[in-house]
Amino acid sequence: MFPRRLLAAWLAGARGGGLLALLANQCRFVTGLRVRRAQQIAQLYGRLYSERARRVLLGRLWRRLHGRPGHASALMAAFAGVFVWDEERIQEEELQRSINEMKRLEEMSNMFQSCGVQHHPPEPKAHTEGSEDSEGKEQPWEMVMDKKHFKLWRRPIPGTHLYQYRVFGTYTDVTPRQFFNVQLDTEYRKKWDALVIKLEVIERDVVSGSEVLHWVTHFPYPMYSRDYVYVRRYSVDQENNMMVLVSRAVEHPSVPESPEFVRVRSYESQMVIRPHKSFDENGFDYLLTYSDNPQTVFPRYCVSWMVSSGMPDFLEKLHMATLKAKNMEIKVKDYISAQPLEMSSEAKATSQSSERKKEGSCGPAQIEYA
Repeated sequence: MFPRRLLAAWLAGARGGGLLALLANQCRFVTGLRVRRAQQIAQLYGRLYSERARRVLLGRLWRRLHGRPGHASALMAAFAGVFVWDEERIQEEELQRSINEMKRLEEMSNMFQSCGVQHHPPEPKAHTEGSEDSEGKEQPWEMVMDKKHFKLWRRPIPGTHLYQYRVFGTYTDVTPRQFFNVQLDTEYRKKWDALVIKLEVIERDVVSGSEVLHWVTHFPYPMYSRDYVYVRRYSVDQENNMMVLVSRAVEHPSVPESPEFVRVRSYESQMVIRPHKSFDENGFDYLLTYSDNPQTVFPRYCVSWMVSSGMPDFLEKLHMATLKAKNMEIKVKDYISAQPLEMSSEAKATSQSSERKKEGSCGPAQIEYA
Protein backbone atom coordinates (compact mmCIF):
# COMPACT_ATOMS: atom_id res chain seq x y z
CA MET A 1 0.00 0.00 0.00
CA PHE A 2 2.76 2.41 1.01
CA PRO A 3 4.82 1.98 -2.21
CA ARG A 4 1.74 2.66 -4.31
CA ARG A 5 1.07 5.94 -2.48
CA LEU A 6 4.70 6.94 -2.83
CA LEU A 7 4.66 6.18 -6.56
CA ALA A 8 1.41 8.11 -7.02
CA ALA A 9 2.84 11.12 -5.19
CA TRP A 10 6.00 10.98 -7.29
CA LEU A 11 4.01 10.83 -10.54
CA ALA A 12 1.79 13.69 -9.41
CA GLY A 13 4.86 15.74 -8.59
CA ALA A 14 6.38 14.96 -11.95
CA ARG A 15 3.19 15.95 -13.78
CA GLY A 16 3.00 19.16 -11.76
CA GLY A 17 6.57 20.16 -12.54
CA GLY A 18 7.81 19.34 -9.01
CA LEU A 19 10.19 16.52 -9.86
CA LEU A 20 13.27 18.68 -9.44
CA ALA A 21 11.93 19.95 -6.13
CA LEU A 22 11.49 16.36 -4.90
CA LEU A 23 15.04 15.48 -5.93
CA ALA A 24 16.43 18.61 -4.25
CA ASN A 25 14.61 17.80 -1.00
CA GLN A 26 15.97 14.25 -1.10
CA CYS A 27 19.55 15.53 -1.62
CA ARG A 28 19.22 18.00 1.24
CA PHE A 29 17.90 15.20 3.48
CA VAL A 30 20.81 12.85 2.69
CA THR A 31 23.39 15.65 3.01
CA GLY A 32 21.93 16.69 6.35
CA LEU A 33 22.18 13.12 7.67
CA ARG A 34 25.84 12.87 6.61
CA VAL A 35 26.77 16.20 8.16
CA ARG A 36 25.10 15.27 11.46
CA ARG A 37 26.85 11.90 11.41
CA ALA A 38 30.22 13.57 10.81
CA GLN A 39 29.57 16.01 13.66
CA GLN A 40 28.71 13.13 15.99
CA ILE A 41 31.91 11.31 15.01
CA ALA A 42 33.96 14.47 15.58
CA GLN A 43 32.38 14.97 19.02
CA LEU A 44 33.05 11.34 19.91
CA TYR A 45 36.75 11.63 18.96
CA GLY A 46 36.90 14.93 20.82
CA ARG A 47 35.79 13.18 24.00
CA LEU A 48 38.02 10.13 23.53
CA TYR A 49 41.28 11.78 22.40
CA SER A 50 43.35 14.78 23.35
CA GLU A 51 44.12 17.48 20.77
CA ARG A 52 47.62 16.10 20.23
CA ALA A 53 46.29 12.57 19.74
CA ARG A 54 43.72 13.83 17.22
CA ARG A 55 46.47 15.54 15.25
CA VAL A 56 48.53 12.33 15.17
CA LEU A 57 45.49 10.33 14.06
CA LEU A 58 44.58 12.81 11.33
CA GLY A 59 48.20 12.94 10.19
CA ARG A 60 48.19 9.17 9.71
CA LEU A 61 44.91 9.32 7.82
CA TRP A 62 46.27 12.12 5.62
CA ARG A 63 49.35 10.09 4.72
CA ARG A 64 47.15 7.14 3.74
CA LEU A 65 44.90 9.33 1.61
CA HIS A 66 47.70 11.46 0.14
CA GLY A 67 47.91 11.14 -3.62
CA ARG A 68 44.43 9.74 -4.13
CA PRO A 69 42.21 11.46 -6.70
CA GLY A 70 39.75 14.08 -5.50
CA HIS A 71 42.09 15.58 -2.88
CA ALA A 72 40.38 13.55 -0.16
CA SER A 73 43.13 14.36 2.34
CA ALA A 74 42.75 18.13 1.86
CA LEU A 75 38.99 17.89 2.25
CA MET A 76 39.37 15.81 5.39
CA ALA A 77 41.84 18.25 6.92
CA ALA A 78 39.69 21.26 6.05
CA PHE A 79 36.57 19.61 7.52
CA ALA A 80 38.41 18.66 10.71
CA GLY A 81 39.88 22.18 11.02
CA VAL A 82 43.44 20.84 11.23
CA PHE A 83 46.55 22.22 9.56
CA VAL A 84 48.57 19.33 8.09
CA TRP A 85 52.19 20.09 8.94
CA ASP A 86 53.51 17.05 7.06
CA GLU A 87 52.46 18.78 3.85
CA GLU A 88 53.10 22.44 4.63
CA ARG A 89 56.17 22.72 6.88
CA ILE A 90 59.26 24.29 5.35
CA GLN A 91 61.78 21.54 4.75
CA GLU A 92 65.54 21.53 5.27
CA GLU A 93 66.02 21.42 1.50
CA GLU A 94 64.30 24.79 1.10
CA LEU A 95 66.60 26.37 3.67
CA GLN A 96 69.64 24.82 2.02
CA ARG A 97 68.64 26.04 -1.45
CA SER A 98 68.58 29.61 -0.16
CA ILE A 99 71.99 29.22 1.45
CA ASN A 100 73.40 27.76 -1.75
CA GLU A 101 72.08 30.77 -3.70
CA MET A 102 74.02 33.06 -1.38
CA LYS A 103 77.17 30.98 -1.74
CA ARG A 104 77.00 31.02 -5.52
CA LEU A 105 76.51 34.78 -5.62
CA GLU A 106 79.48 35.26 -3.28
CA GLU A 107 81.63 32.98 -5.41
CA MET A 108 80.75 34.95 -8.54
CA SER A 109 81.47 38.22 -6.75
CA ASN A 110 84.86 36.98 -5.53
CA MET A 111 85.75 35.70 -8.98
CA PHE A 112 84.94 39.03 -10.64
CA GLN A 113 86.76 41.02 -7.96
CA SER A 114 89.87 38.85 -8.30
CA CYS A 115 89.87 39.65 -12.02
CA GLY A 116 89.42 43.36 -11.28
CA VAL A 117 86.27 43.54 -13.40
CA GLN A 118 84.01 45.13 -10.83
CA HIS A 119 83.70 45.70 -7.10
CA HIS A 120 80.16 44.64 -6.41
CA PRO A 121 78.10 41.47 -6.94
CA PRO A 122 77.42 40.71 -10.62
CA GLU A 123 73.98 39.95 -11.93
CA PRO A 124 72.87 36.71 -10.23
CA LYS A 125 72.78 33.73 -12.54
CA ALA A 126 72.04 31.04 -9.98
CA HIS A 127 69.18 28.70 -10.74
CA THR A 128 65.90 29.18 -8.92
CA GLU A 129 63.16 26.57 -9.14
CA GLY A 130 60.32 27.65 -11.41
CA SER A 131 62.35 30.36 -13.17
CA GLU A 132 62.44 28.73 -16.62
CA ASP A 133 60.25 29.73 -19.53
CA SER A 134 58.16 27.34 -21.64
CA GLU A 135 61.28 26.22 -23.53
CA GLY A 136 63.20 25.44 -20.33
CA LYS A 137 65.49 28.48 -20.65
CA GLU A 138 66.24 30.34 -17.44
CA GLN A 139 64.95 33.88 -17.30
CA PRO A 140 67.72 36.52 -17.08
CA TRP A 141 67.95 39.01 -14.23
CA GLU A 142 67.61 42.70 -15.03
CA MET A 143 69.30 45.37 -12.90
CA VAL A 144 66.70 47.80 -11.51
CA MET A 145 68.69 49.74 -8.93
CA ASP A 146 72.42 50.00 -8.32
CA LYS A 147 73.55 51.88 -5.24
CA LYS A 148 76.68 51.70 -3.13
CA HIS A 149 75.24 49.35 -0.50
CA PHE A 150 72.19 48.08 -2.32
CA LYS A 151 71.61 46.19 -5.59
CA LEU A 152 68.16 45.28 -6.88
CA TRP A 153 67.37 42.92 -9.78
CA ARG A 154 64.17 41.53 -11.20
CA ARG A 155 63.11 38.92 -13.75
CA PRO A 156 59.71 37.94 -15.17
CA ILE A 157 57.86 34.99 -13.72
CA PRO A 158 56.89 32.79 -16.69
CA GLY A 159 53.19 32.59 -17.41
CA THR A 160 52.33 35.66 -15.33
CA HIS A 161 52.53 39.46 -15.52
CA LEU A 162 54.65 39.53 -12.36
CA TYR A 163 58.33 39.73 -11.48
CA GLN A 164 60.60 38.00 -9.01
CA TYR A 165 62.94 40.38 -7.19
CA ARG A 166 66.38 39.91 -5.70
CA VAL A 167 68.30 42.26 -3.41
CA PHE A 168 71.93 42.05 -2.38
CA GLY A 169 72.89 44.55 0.31
CA THR A 170 75.28 45.37 3.13
CA TYR A 171 74.94 47.01 6.54
CA THR A 172 77.91 47.92 8.72
CA ASP A 173 76.33 49.65 11.73
CA VAL A 174 74.23 46.82 13.21
CA THR A 175 74.91 43.18 14.04
CA PRO A 176 73.45 40.23 12.16
CA ARG A 177 71.78 38.99 15.35
CA GLN A 178 69.97 42.32 15.87
CA PHE A 179 68.85 42.52 12.24
CA PHE A 180 67.62 38.91 12.27
CA ASN A 181 65.73 39.26 15.55
CA VAL A 182 63.95 42.46 14.49
CA GLN A 183 62.61 40.66 11.41
CA LEU A 184 61.24 37.80 13.49
CA ASP A 185 59.78 39.75 16.40
CA THR A 186 56.11 40.22 15.51
CA GLU A 187 55.31 42.38 18.54
CA TYR A 188 58.11 44.85 17.81
CA ARG A 189 57.09 45.11 14.16
CA LYS A 190 53.65 46.33 15.20
CA LYS A 191 55.45 49.30 16.78
CA TRP A 192 57.84 50.30 14.00
CA ASP A 193 55.71 49.41 10.96
CA ALA A 194 52.70 51.74 10.75
CA LEU A 195 51.20 49.76 7.87
CA VAL A 196 50.62 46.62 9.93
CA ILE A 197 46.97 46.11 10.85
CA LYS A 198 47.39 42.65 12.29
CA LEU A 199 50.34 40.30 12.72
CA GLU A 200 50.20 37.19 14.88
CA VAL A 201 51.47 33.64 15.05
CA ILE A 202 48.61 31.18 14.44
CA GLU A 203 50.35 27.86 15.00
CA ARG A 204 53.83 26.46 15.54
CA ASP A 205 55.28 23.15 14.41
CA VAL A 206 57.14 21.38 17.22
CA VAL A 207 59.07 19.23 14.72
CA SER A 208 60.73 21.89 12.56
CA GLY A 209 60.02 25.16 14.37
CA SER A 210 58.03 26.44 11.39
CA GLU A 211 55.32 28.97 12.26
CA VAL A 212 52.09 29.97 10.53
CA LEU A 213 51.36 33.71 10.69
CA HIS A 214 48.40 35.87 9.74
CA TRP A 215 49.46 39.30 8.52
CA VAL A 216 47.15 42.13 7.45
CA THR A 217 48.68 45.26 5.94
CA HIS A 218 47.46 48.57 4.54
CA PHE A 219 47.77 49.08 0.78
CA PRO A 220 47.88 52.45 -0.99
CA TYR A 221 44.49 54.15 -1.29
CA PRO A 222 42.03 53.32 -2.84
CA MET A 223 43.03 49.63 -2.74
CA TYR A 224 41.71 47.26 -0.09
CA SER A 225 44.08 46.10 2.62
CA ARG A 226 45.80 42.79 1.89
CA ASP A 227 46.08 39.81 4.18
CA TYR A 228 48.63 37.01 4.05
CA VAL A 229 48.60 33.59 5.68
CA TYR A 230 52.10 32.18 5.43
CA VAL A 231 54.45 29.69 6.98
CA ARG A 232 57.97 30.73 7.93
CA ARG A 233 61.04 28.96 9.24
CA TYR A 234 64.42 30.26 10.29
CA SER A 235 67.73 28.55 10.85
CA VAL A 236 71.17 29.50 12.10
CA ASP A 237 73.99 27.61 10.41
CA GLN A 238 76.91 28.07 12.76
CA GLU A 239 79.23 25.93 10.64
CA ASN A 240 78.78 28.01 7.49
CA ASN A 241 78.32 31.26 9.46
CA MET A 242 74.91 32.03 7.91
CA MET A 243 71.35 32.78 8.95
CA VAL A 244 68.33 32.05 6.77
CA LEU A 245 64.62 32.90 6.90
CA VAL A 246 62.19 31.31 4.40
CA SER A 247 58.47 32.15 4.07
CA ARG A 248 55.69 31.16 1.66
CA ALA A 249 51.92 31.41 1.48
CA VAL A 250 49.70 28.60 2.81
CA GLU A 251 46.05 28.00 3.68
CA HIS A 252 45.06 27.57 7.32
CA PRO A 253 41.60 26.45 8.49
CA SER A 254 41.53 28.88 11.42
CA VAL A 255 42.03 31.91 9.13
CA PRO A 256 39.25 31.90 6.51
CA GLU A 257 39.17 34.57 3.84
CA SER A 258 37.55 37.81 4.99
CA PRO A 259 35.50 40.17 2.81
CA GLU A 260 37.31 43.09 4.47
CA PHE A 261 40.65 42.18 2.88
CA VAL A 262 42.09 40.81 -0.34
CA ARG A 263 43.82 37.49 0.35
CA VAL A 264 47.28 37.16 -1.22
CA ARG A 265 47.67 33.50 -2.10
CA SER A 266 50.94 33.64 -4.02
CA TYR A 267 53.88 34.79 -1.90
CA GLU A 268 57.48 33.64 -1.36
CA SER A 269 60.42 35.19 0.45
CA GLN A 270 63.93 33.97 1.26
CA MET A 271 66.54 35.98 3.15
CA VAL A 272 70.08 34.83 3.86
CA ILE A 273 72.47 36.78 6.10
CA ARG A 274 76.25 36.36 6.03
CA PRO A 275 78.11 38.07 8.93
CA HIS A 276 81.35 39.79 8.02
CA LYS A 277 82.84 38.38 11.23
CA SER A 278 80.42 36.97 13.80
CA PHE A 279 76.72 37.15 14.66
CA ASP A 280 77.41 39.74 17.38
CA GLU A 281 79.77 42.11 15.56
CA ASN A 282 78.65 44.92 13.28
CA GLY A 283 78.62 44.19 9.57
CA PHE A 284 76.96 41.66 7.27
CA ASP A 285 75.76 41.00 3.72
CA TYR A 286 72.25 39.82 2.96
CA LEU A 287 70.44 38.31 -0.01
CA LEU A 288 66.67 38.73 -0.28
CA THR A 289 64.61 36.97 -2.97
CA TYR A 290 60.95 37.92 -3.08
CA SER A 291 57.80 37.49 -5.15
CA ASP A 292 54.07 37.80 -4.57
CA ASN A 293 50.85 38.49 -6.42
CA PRO A 294 49.05 41.42 -4.74
CA GLN A 295 46.07 40.91 -7.09
CA THR A 296 45.85 44.48 -8.32
CA VAL A 297 44.20 45.66 -11.53
CA PHE A 298 47.14 47.91 -12.36
CA PRO A 299 49.35 47.25 -15.40
CA ARG A 300 52.57 45.32 -14.98
CA TYR A 301 54.78 48.40 -15.08
CA CYS A 302 52.75 50.03 -12.26
CA VAL A 303 53.09 46.99 -10.01
CA SER A 304 56.78 46.78 -10.84
CA TRP A 305 57.26 50.44 -9.92
CA MET A 306 55.43 49.99 -6.59
CA VAL A 307 57.49 46.95 -5.64
CA SER A 308 60.78 48.42 -6.85
CA SER A 309 60.24 51.56 -4.77
CA GLY A 310 58.54 49.84 -1.86
CA MET A 311 61.22 47.22 -1.25
CA PRO A 312 64.07 49.69 -0.57
CA ASP A 313 61.73 51.69 1.67
CA PHE A 314 60.85 48.60 3.69
CA LEU A 315 64.48 47.52 4.05
CA GLU A 316 65.42 51.00 5.24
CA LYS A 317 62.60 50.94 7.79
CA LEU A 318 63.83 47.55 8.96
CA HIS A 319 67.36 48.91 9.23
CA MET A 320 66.22 51.96 11.21
CA ALA A 321 64.13 49.77 13.53
CA THR A 322 67.24 47.66 14.17
CA LEU A 323 69.29 50.76 14.95
CA LYS A 324 66.57 52.00 17.28
CA ALA A 325 66.45 48.70 19.10
CA LYS A 326 70.23 48.76 19.43
CA ASN A 327 70.68 52.39 20.54
CA MET A 328 67.63 52.70 22.76
CA GLU A 329 67.93 49.15 24.11
CA ILE A 330 64.38 48.27 23.10
CA LYS A 331 63.61 44.75 24.23
CA VAL A 332 63.54 42.41 21.24
CA LYS A 333 63.22 38.67 21.59
CA ASP A 334 66.46 36.85 20.87
CA TYR A 335 65.32 34.06 18.58
CA ILE A 336 68.82 32.74 18.06
CA SER A 337 69.50 32.10 21.75
CA ALA A 338 65.93 31.13 22.57
CA GLN A 339 65.85 28.29 20.07
CA PRO A 340 68.77 28.01 17.67
CA LEU A 341 67.56 25.76 14.87
CA GLU A 342 70.75 24.17 13.63
CA MET A 343 70.62 22.56 10.23
CA SER A 344 70.34 18.79 10.45
CA SER A 345 73.28 16.52 9.70
CA GLU A 346 71.41 15.29 6.61
CA ALA A 347 71.10 18.82 5.22
CA LYS A 348 74.76 19.54 5.98
CA ALA A 349 75.77 16.32 4.23
CA THR A 350 73.73 17.41 1.20
CA SER A 351 75.47 20.78 1.22
CA GLN A 352 78.93 19.23 1.52
CA SER A 353 78.13 16.83 -1.31
CA SER A 354 77.07 19.67 -3.60
CA GLU A 355 80.21 21.60 -2.70
CA ARG A 356 82.39 18.61 -3.62
CA LYS A 357 80.63 18.31 -6.98
CA LYS A 358 81.47 21.93 -7.74
CA GLU A 359 85.16 21.45 -6.96
CA GLY A 360 87.25 21.28 -10.07
CA SER A 361 84.71 23.20 -12.17
CA CYS A 362 85.41 26.69 -13.52
CA GLY A 363 83.53 29.46 -15.23
CA PRO A 364 83.47 33.12 -15.96
CA ALA A 365 55.83 52.92 -2.62
CA GLN A 366 54.21 51.34 0.15
CA ILE A 367 54.06 47.67 -0.41
CA GLU A 368 55.20 45.72 2.63
CA TYR A 369 57.23 42.57 2.94
CA ALA A 370 57.17 39.86 5.58
